[in-house]
Amino acid sequence: MSVNAGPSAKDRKAVAEGLSKLLADSYAVYLKTHGYHWNVRGPNFSQLHSLFMAQYTEMWTAIDEVAERIRALGELAPQGYGAFSNLSAIKDGDPSKNAEAMLKDLIESHETLIATLYASLPAAQEAGDEVSASLISDRLTAHEKHVWMLRSSLG
Repeated sequence: MSVNAGPSAKDRKAVAEGLSKLLADSYAVYLKTHGYHWNVRGPNFSQLHSLFMAQYTEMWTAIDEVAERIRALGELAPQGYGAFSNLSAIKDGDPSKNAEAMLKDLIESHETLIATLYASLPAAQEAGDEVSASLISDRLTAHEKHVWMLRSSLG
């Protein structure tokens, strides 16, 4: 009977690199969502304020799980705005935007993050890293749901 020892050191590093980009993108979307929660205005304020809070709260927990998975793979998790900025193409939110523009910006940011998730999944699958693949799959489910909720709020 053979025992699967998990991914090789080379594979763990490759998976951790994908997860590091995921972490940076996730943090950028988290910050944007939290900022829009504070600054949203208009007739749908209460609904959007609550929706944004539910989404950033869910993302906050996930960010920690992603960082801890990177550490479990034996790599250091990126930290700080500079490191995240180098890894993510997602730009800061603009608090002067109206509610509709905030929704559209969040949808676009989540779609960028979803692309990162799809791009990072093959490395985990090819490495036989079921834990990372499952984490990525769970994040896909969450962010695709977030996009659905945001799109539905546009009317």
